[in-house]
Amino acid sequence: MSAAVPSAVREIADGYAFTGPALDLGAVLLDGTAYTDAPVRVPLGVLNRHGLVAGATGTGKTKTLQLIAEQLSAQGVPVFLADIKGDVSGVAAPGTPGERTAARAAEVGQDWRAAGCPAEFYALGGQGTGIPLRATVTSFGPLLLAKVLDLNETQESSLGLVFHYADRRGLELYDLKDLTSVITFLTSPEGKEELKGIGGLSAATAGVILRSLTLLENEGAGAFFGEPEFDTAELLRRAEDGRGVVSVLELPAVQDRPRLFSTFLMWLLADLYQELPEVGDLDRPKLVFFFDEAHLLFKGASKAFLEAITQTVRLIRSKGVGIFFVTQTPKDVPGDVLAQLGNRVQHALRAFTPDDAKALKATVSTFPKSPAYDLGEVLTSLGTGEAVVTVLSEKGAPTPVAATRLRAPQSLMGPLDPAALRAAVDGSALVGRYREAIDRESAYEKLAARAARPEAEPAPVPAGEPERERESEGRREKEGTGLLGSLLANPALKSFARSAGTQLGREISRSLFGTSRRRR
Repeated sequence: MSAAVPSAVREIADGYAFTGPALDLGAVLLDGTAYTDAPVRVPLGVLNRHGLVAGATGTGKTKTLQLIAEQLSAQGVPVFLADIKGDVSGVAAPGTPGERTAARAAEVGQDWRAAGCPAEFYALGGQGTGIPLRATVTSFGPLLLAKVLDLNETQESSLGLVFHYADRRGLELYDLKDLTSVITFLTSPEGKEELKGIGGLSAATAGVILRSLTLLENEGAGAFFGEPEFDTAELLRRAEDGRGVVSVLELPAVQDRPRLFSTFLMWLLADLYQELPEVGDLDRPKLVFFFDEAHLLFKGASKAFLEAITQTVRLIRSKGVGIFFVTQTPKDVPGDVLAQLGNRVQHALRAFTPDDAKALKATVSTFPKSPAYDLGEVLTSLGTGEAVVTVLSEKGAPTPVAATRLRAPQSLMGPLDPAALRAAVDGSALVGRYREAIDRESAYEKLAARAARPEAEPAPVPAGEPERERESEGRREKEGTGLLGSLLANPALKSFARSAGTQLGREISRSLFGTSRRRR
């Protein structure tokens, strides 16, 4: 290292001198000067310890995601990115050389070469150019769906009862019309009679849920629920040359439904949690998942939902999955979740109002003490593409706080040409599997057929279910339900978990969110 490098910079650089594979973020920045002899890096093996990318609008968060994503891909690690603003698709194409890019590369000691990444493009329910992403209502589960519908705890519990009944009676819930038909049936005289042994569904509560479902359907969200259901294992793929595939979920078409897309992303994580085996700490993660606009996930969330998120973040690390939450300030993320985010990239914050000043003070308090910086001053003076960084070392200890001038992404910093995007989607091997929706016989058709019979008969109890199930409901409710029972006392999950042993219950297992394991 050059003798001209200040001692404070040397001390910071020593904290980032890792021996194993690592991602290069940029160069240490002190008093406006970037020191190319002092690189800021993050070990590949600690990226399953999760992270946070934060900062005010326009400070460069998206480019930071792109920088990290393309380096992960080059190291053979698959990546998932949610494209909120529609400008992340350029990760698939080589970047465009220019004076600004060349200047940034020179400032941070980067050998910049234009390069794109292998990518797949998805869209929720096909609302966009990408390959349609769908989930069945059963797979989504009552807790996540209650979050989408903005239900209170009583309504959430009643929705769980509906799922439980459908499980017991072999009424498959694939799409929203299936769920609507079951709720409508359960408020009929015949349906009320069948619910006597396990609780009731009030007409008022059913009306609220049905109105919320109708509103969701009218907004076009019904296309998100159905078949073929997306197999989250697709997110773990590598290209033939060994690079990790970058999965880009385009979301501009659903920006007016933030609760839906944030909850759908949580479903992806919940499904991954169920499907992946325990692997402990690897030399590199199996997948790094970027959760953009993270504040939308936590806003208005119930206590049970927040507990489930916290446990998912805590436990999915041992499955080899890293999660990066992307938002404006750390205070957007609950403290229990924030405490588990070991890697931090904090872009500039503004302090124009008293609330801004309070948020700045709170942000500074979440960083380790730094002898080299006045963080309050640094965070308000950072330029675009600069950030304060602290990550976990290879030994798991926090690195020194480093103001950093970040590298320039080597892929295209902007949206992919629409024609190129369409060609990439049409040429994907996944198109034939997911593009066309399927509508199999399920609850809607079964209940319609039942109503058409001259004298509707009660649905038979699925084969193998003890006749005395209703009498044993109270006893089973007191029994533990494994990890789920120990983590969540939510009544919606309790009632749904009791469906184990029934026609559908024998084929599925519940995760922290009450979501079901995909039936193979």
